[in-house]
Amino acid sequence: MSATSLLFACGRPFSPIYSLAMRLRERGYVRGVFASHILPAPVISVGNLVWGGSGKTPLVAAICRHLLAKGERPAVVSRGYGGLAKAAVNLVSDGENVFLDARAAGDEPYMLAAMLPGVAVLTGRKRIFPCRQAVEMGYTVLVLDDGFQHLSVRRDLDLALFNATTLAGNSRVFPGGELREPVAALKRANAFVLTGVDARNRDRAGRFAALLSARFPGKPVFQMTNILEEIVDQHGSGVAWPAAPLLAVSAIAHPERFHNLLADAGIQLCGRLNFVDHHRYPPDAMARIAREVSRSAAAGLIVTEKDRVKLAARPLPAPLFAARIAAAPPPELLALIDAAVAARRR
Repeated sequence: MSATSLLFACGRPFSPIYSLAMRLRERGYVRGVFASHILPAPVISVGNLVWGGSGKTPLVAAICRHLLAKGERPAVVSRGYGGLAKAAVNLVSDGENVFLDARAAGDEPYMLAAMLPGVAVLTGRKRIFPCRQAVEMGYTVLVLDDGFQHLSVRRDLDLALFNATTLAGNSRVFPGGELREPVAALKRANAFVLTGVDARNRDRAGRFAALLSARFPGKPVFQMTNILEEIVDQHGSGVAWPAAPLLAVSAIAHPERFHNLLADAGIQLCGRLNFVDHHRYPPDAMARIAREVSRSAAAGLIVTEKDRVKLAARPLPAPLFAARIAAAPPPELLALIDAAVAARRR
């Protein structure tokens, strides 16, 4: 039994208590016990029901690029998980300048700020404050990154994402499983998105999509693939795809998805080194990477963009490459976003 399975087995008796607490919290927002604020700009929420990575960040980036192309001024609002900046409002980027590094902002907000010119990125534990700041700065659409459980901000479109490889995990509520809330919470969603669909999981994803459609009729279910858009160097500049074997290093929730994407793109690997999600790469981790490079005779390191922003300034034992992964949302999903924005304007 793995450590995670043991933890969930020990936590299972407490799941009903946590589940009840989350239901009471949701009911408190519905009945007005807790304030739920309506903002003067459309709000698109991208979130999930399951702990861990579900492909939110690539979809947030794709939505922002789509909104930019439509003439909007989008702003991303995030909690800034793992970032050291603790003000009520932390301005990571104003769309032109990046003010905070990955350590202060959190790796994902910093990555979005660096890769999305024209898009503001703000963080704050209580997201109503950065949301209000973004509106005051003149941004016309707010995109909540990991916003499904953040009920104090009303949204015009609520997208609930599932990783097509792991889906709902063991379908138990924390601490007995991976679910942040009971499955019934999905009734709040306007639509579901299965991310990272590929040849390995397509059949299972199709069955899960049918299950969601049956359980929540009238709510569309979209399936979305990710693509390896380009390989960049440690500075983020595009380079030729390396031919020599590389060591894959990652600190993400589901590294197997990263490895599968590399394999599908023909990137040769001579080893894999995985750290826990949001790992900061302290000196002992850097020493471990150096040992693995020496052992495997790797010609370089291949990482995610999320890891590149943390490793780029470190002394490294081999050249650093990063896989720039982009979401490919279906046109129907983008049309749903446009309709939500237009409906709010009306």
